[in-house]
Amino acid sequence: MKMDVLLGLQWGDEGKGKVVDVLAPKYDMVARFQGGPNAGHTLEFDGIKHVLHQIPSGIFRDKIKNVIGNGVVLDPVIFKKEIHKLDPFNINFSENLFISNKTQLILPTHRLLDAAYEQAKGNKKIGSTLKGIGPTYQDKIARLGLRVGDILDDGFEDKYRSLVNEHEAILSFYKHQYELKPLEEEFFEAVSFLKKFNIVSTEYLINKELKSGKSVLAEGAQGSLLDVDFGSYPFVTSSNTMTAGVCTGLGVAPSSINRVFGIFKAYCTRVGSGPFPTELFDEEGVKLQKIGNEFGATTGRPRRCGWLDIPALKYVVMINGVTELFMMKSDVLCDFKTIKVCTHYKLPDGSTTDEFPYDIVDKEITPVYKELEGWNTSLEGVKGFDDMPKQLVDYIKFIEEQLEVPINLVSMGPDRMQTVIRNH
Repeated sequence: MKMDVLLGLQWGDEGKGKVVDVLAPKYDMVARFQGGPNAGHTLEFDGIKHVLHQIPSGIFRDKIKNVIGNGVVLDPVIFKKEIHKLDPFNINFSENLFISNKTQLILPTHRLLDAAYEQAKGNKKIGSTLKGIGPTYQDKIARLGLRVGDILDDGFEDKYRSLVNEHEAILSFYKHQYELKPLEEEFFEAVSFLKKFNIVSTEYLINKELKSGKSVLAEGAQGSLLDVDFGSYPFVTSSNTMTAGVCTGLGVAPSSINRVFGIFKAYCTRVGSGPFPTELFDEEGVKLQKIGNEFGATTGRPRRCGWLDIPALKYVVMINGVTELFMMKSDVLCDFKTIKVCTHYKLPDGSTTDEFPYDIVDKEITPVYKELEGWNTSLEGVKGFDDMPKQLVDYIKFIEEQLEVPINLVSMGPDRMQTVIRNH
């Protein structure tokens, strides 16, 4: 059996959690392969909203195994809180949640370093969530980090103290004010709690499932345009959010990858700093933000809003090898008589391109738009592609023609039932 991959194609917040929840019954396992508690995957069913940060989005399905892979960075404190929020659902974590012993640990001092680094950047801030993600990945690459498996070692506290001493020297250099003791007390309580869970070599678990014919879905966090190599660097996250990150983040061979599901909003949003060619600063931008409830699931920060960006989508569809597209939040555009789509970028020298520029951070880019007629009507009651307003069908067809990949799922609201899947 081969593994399917589901990832975001924009700057995150595309609605990955909902889609995983909708698709989950088709799979025996859901595995997170990168990112950390800076990701907020929102699921809504039975009139209740659920936000997951580190736990895979298949956790609400009884018979699905959920894996936190080695490519993830884990904060034990946030993990403990997340588990307690799931108490009312009587989930059997001993049977359906597995954590890689190679997952990197986020320490309290990683969060302090995150704040110190961001403050030092002044007006060049990245827009970090201050969850300690970047500094944890830094320590991983520098071969200094602590892994979840280390908490089972009798010498864990010594390893912890050695790394924290290095962190405190850096914090002293930045003259960053902090009080570590209460953070450490909370951290070690959470570490004791974490020890109760299945901490295993998940690469063996996943490959065993695949070999036995089980179906596995790899779940990404953030979005492709935040990839540390291919995103709008340096305004990116600290991990590989692309399909290639599945192999290193879960320990599977490239030949194990089957379908790649790419999720995008019917428009664009971005949280934090960084380039955003189609960003709207007018009433239409405010309207998108308000109707779409565009506020971060993790931070609550308002999201910047703009029209759909085809050059950026073409780029990530190519790099990820996307085989199917899922369009989210089509209902947000119901009140627009005219919808714009960016098809090209106009560069400072007057030329146009449909490629995503290497120097997009420094280059002044003007979006070239094509106007399409909006459907300007409610999508309530739409059960299939045949029920859709003609203008929405035209919008879908236009995007498909531009990207040369079929749109096989359209979301029309936050609930898992407000989803239309194209039958083949």
